[in-house]
Amino acid sequence: MRPVLRGGKPQDASGNEIEYSSYQSARGELINRLGEYCSYCEMHLDASLAVEHVQPKKPEGAQTNIRKRELDWDNFLLACTNCNSIKGNEDVVLKDYFWPDKDDTFSIFEYSDGGIIAPNKNLKTQERKKAHKTIVLTGLDRIPTNDPKVSDRRWNNRRECMEIAKRSKERLQRNNYDDFKEQIVDTAKASGFWSVWMTVFKDDSGMKQRLIDSFPGTNKEFAYN
Repeated sequence: MRPVLRGGKPQDASGNEIEYSSYQSARGELINRLGEYCSYCEMHLDASLAVEHVQPKKPEGAQTNIRKRELDWDNFLLACTNCNSIKGNEDVVLKDYFWPDKDDTFSIFEYSDGGIIAPNKNLKTQERKKAHKTIVLTGLDRIPTNDPKVSDRRWNNRRECMEIAKRSKERLQRNNYDDFKEQIVDTAKASGFWSVWMTVFKDDSGMKQRLIDSFPGTNKEFAYN
């Protein structure tokens, strides 16, 4: 899960903080800052990328939207349809989970062959439980499948991306020049799954730097770990 910097509340031309009348209005600025990527599964999307409320605007049992949550810039991320719907309206206590805008999520989760996401094996027991709970929250633990009838394709897309990244790494050994490295970065940006690419190129500091610099909104403080 890519660690991101959402930044402070947007300002208008006069330097005044923008007060949103609808949360959907924040989508453009979130994309400008974080790119067209789901904040949880990291898939690249365009039209179906939605403003996600970290704490749901209308948690289960509530009769109406909680206005503070609904329009709070610090409660916004971006999410794909699957992550958004699986997370749903379950109310969350922030400290019980890891969040890409607050935590070193790149070190907290591991990506392995098949596009499997799991808690980092080096985490302490309580942190590992918290990491697992975070994965379950958005369904990132779902088993990979090639069944075309399954609408949730996140895991299969992640698996395919890892295979592309591994082939790119092999080809780079035969074509070790800057233009090819930039082509790899362009491919990564088009597919998303920053953490997959960072995992595959974990031993190549130069490629890691290019990936960190090329994805907008990456929290560089955590990304270098």
